[in-house]
Amino acid sequence: MRHKKDGRQLSRTAAHRRALMRNLTTSLFEHERIETTLAKAKETRRVAERMITYAKRNDLHSRRLVARVVQDPLVVRKLFETIAPWYAARPGGYTRVLRTRVRQGDAGEMALLELVKTAEQKAADRKARDEAEKEREAKKEKKEKKEREKKE
Repeated sequence: MRHKKDGRQLSRTAAHRRALMRNLTTSLFEHERIETTLAKAKETRRVAERMITYAKRNDLHSRRLVARVVQDPLVVRKLFETIAPWYAARPGGYTRVLRTRVRQGDAGEMALLELVKTAEQKAADRKARDEAEKEREAKKEKKEKKEREKKE
């Protein structure tokens, strides 16, 4: 019996499980949304929420604790400078797990693990994407115009 044994084993050794959690957590903060199996998502959520709580403290010790788990220094910087301020007034519940599909092949239940954002953050992201799209279209039109001028 596994009395007082916390967390899922995920059919892995302790070292493999720790590496998996580090990789999934790093990817979550890098991309702000990942798709994985439901069990891995629920287990990763525990680690990710703890890292965000550390990042909200914003001191040297918490930065070192986060750096033990989050492997990429750029992602650590993003966590402290961008992600943690989103949740300054929020006492927890920084992530959500959404069930998506059943994986073909092994029928594994898949889920999206994503960072929760406010309506203002979503609007700002949408605006940034729209502006980037407009810039790409403007560059494309400019390039096409130059090509037409060369043909003439």
